[in-house]
Amino acid sequence: MRTPTLTPAALLSAITLVVSLGTAAANEPQKIASPNGQIGLIFELNADGRPSFAVTFHDWVIATGMLGLEFEGAANLVDHFSTAQSSKSSVDETYQAAVGKASTIRNHHNELVATLSDANPLPRELELVFRVFDDGVAFRYRVPGGNPSEPLVLSNERTQLTFPTANQCRYMPVVNYQTSYERYYESKRTDEIDATQLLALPMVVTTSNRALIAVTEADLHDYAGAYLARDADSTSTFSTRLSPHLHPPAGLPPGVAKVIATQPLESPWRLLMIADDWGPLLESNLVFNLSDPCEISDCDWIKPGKTTFPWWNHYVLGDVDFEPGVNTATMKHYIDFCAENGIPYHSLDGLDIAWYGGPIAPQGPTDVTTPAPSIDMPELLEYAQAKGVRLRLWMHWRALQPQIDTAFATYEKWGIEGVMVDFMDRDDQEMVAFYHEMAEKAAKHHLTLTLHGAYKPTGIERTWPNVLSYEAVLNQEYNKWSSPGNLGTHPKHNLDAAMIRMLAGPLDYHQGGMRNVLPQDFVARNAAPPVQGTRGHQLAMYIVYQNHLPMMADFPAAYRGQPDLPFLVSIPCTWDETRVIHSELGQCIVIARRHGVDWYVAGMTADRQQTLTLSLDFLDQPDYTGELYIDDPSAGPTNLIRTALKIKQGEALPITLPASGGFAGRLSPASQSD
Repeated sequence: MRTPTLTPAALLSAITLVVSLGTAAANEPQKIASPNGQIGLIFELNADGRPSFAVTFHDWVIATGMLGLEFEGAANLVDHFSTAQSSKSSVDETYQAAVGKASTIRNHHNELVATLSDANPLPRELELVFRVFDDGVAFRYRVPGGNPSEPLVLSNERTQLTFPTANQCRYMPVVNYQTSYERYYESKRTDEIDATQLLALPMVVTTSNRALIAVTEADLHDYAGAYLARDADSTSTFSTRLSPHLHPPAGLPPGVAKVIATQPLESPWRLLMIADDWGPLLESNLVFNLSDPCEISDCDWIKPGKTTFPWWNHYVLGDVDFEPGVNTATMKHYIDFCAENGIPYHSLDGLDIAWYGGPIAPQGPTDVTTPAPSIDMPELLEYAQAKGVRLRLWMHWRALQPQIDTAFATYEKWGIEGVMVDFMDRDDQEMVAFYHEMAEKAAKHHLTLTLHGAYKPTGIERTWPNVLSYEAVLNQEYNKWSSPGNLGTHPKHNLDAAMIRMLAGPLDYHQGGMRNVLPQDFVARNAAPPVQGTRGHQLAMYIVYQNHLPMMADFPAAYRGQPDLPFLVSIPCTWDETRVIHSELGQCIVIARRHGVDWYVAGMTADRQQTLTLSLDFLDQPDYTGELYIDDPSAGPTNLIRTALKIKQGEALPITLPASGGFAGRLSPASQSD
């Protein structure tokens, strides 16, 4: 592979940050930079006429790339191109997000569009679109024109990324494309990664000059999900792999067709988030910015909030005068608890069955509007309404798909708040299309959506903000199961969920377990499972994780009487601003999030104690008061100390956290408390 010849310094000095349109000379290198000038991109065609690019950060070349598309039964779009024309533009806009890590989001980038063609009698055309932001680089393919009646069969995307030296990677290997992303993350140098492994996104590369590059994708629709694999003949080159179409056209061998489409064809954005620290990566809205704008005209009905979730606890309830299980009495017990504590939602879920009484994977037609015989649905709906609590429903996607229109219309009439759809475990083109169908039809019927057994977020929550959260992670349900290689969700993995997986978007996690144990004492248990890490570690998840429908997954008696319960319930589920205060991969993360005038601050540790002095320079009022809940290691992993806080603007917050520990707190302007 040929690296573009312009030096990084020359690249940065040559770039003009103005809106310009025009036609470039054939094969002339094209340059753009981020608005702040720290990230640069140069695009050119190599000696074979193949599209290539280089990315610089602080004058260092940190990544290079090669581009191309291959088709079955049609001309490939890989090489022998010339540049027909190019155009540049700049965008600087601010918009409101109904739900997110920030309520006001700035989209500021410079764009280069290169239109390529060749000298064939019937010229092939390919458009490449590059956007450079202050926090990363994105690019996508467009195949214009063509005959809409003749489908294209995309067989391979020839996107290659090369990192100049053998850098350190944090990544998730998966067995195949039929995946729910429920695996542990691994750390290796690029040259140590098994070239036969399929690597899920996001993947984070730490370069030799300590830059961080997070690779993922955005605006995935009517296309196949992307993965990476290291090239066998290179120590630092990774090629894109697309999830195969499960129902290809007749005559094609399995696995050949990745995307079946008509022209014009547009790919998702291939995205490199770039920073010199974890903070800017985790604060970034790049995936959100690259996705289609909101399609819902009035989002006021979307109310992020907490939900109880009895399945995780295996229906253990403690001392009650009825038999717990998938029955009306158990659901009323949970509804009572929600009403007592201001928890807005309760999820109807079954013990290894769908809520409607069928098996996990439906074996035939299943009516998802008929509950299990042990559930009196009219009575529960009336009871919940009287208590001011709304119900959510869990279901297998195979049961939902054939009657989605009828089911969603019925749920709207019942007053159901939303649904959790599970076990998709795929991101081929058909499943990607079903995600968008679910989101759009759920919005039509004022239903929110949680995607469990899901692929990674790619920004659909901007287009359809009723999509509140996704799993796509090894979740705390793994604390229930004893199996070879299952370490449960240990604290280091909990930090990986925050720092790697959450780069892609909102994170659905089984939060709120109250039987805290340290990792060395962990033993998996299905009924009333333990959670690894202290009580402070678990409490912190409600702030550290971007989860707009967080679970309180334990049973009511486990929460009642706990001193932190009122604080836990009060933590908001959507945010106006996010700041990362401290970050160390695999060891510690501290995040502050603002809701209105109040700041919520929380931190989590892994396998060593942390003594920190936390800068609170984001506080803009003279005086703040609040409360802090922090571990009391002398009293064991389940004990918290509550401390009243008084902080003046400009002061730092000293804090010491035990290994596998955490804290959470709230700060309010003193004038608001008077």
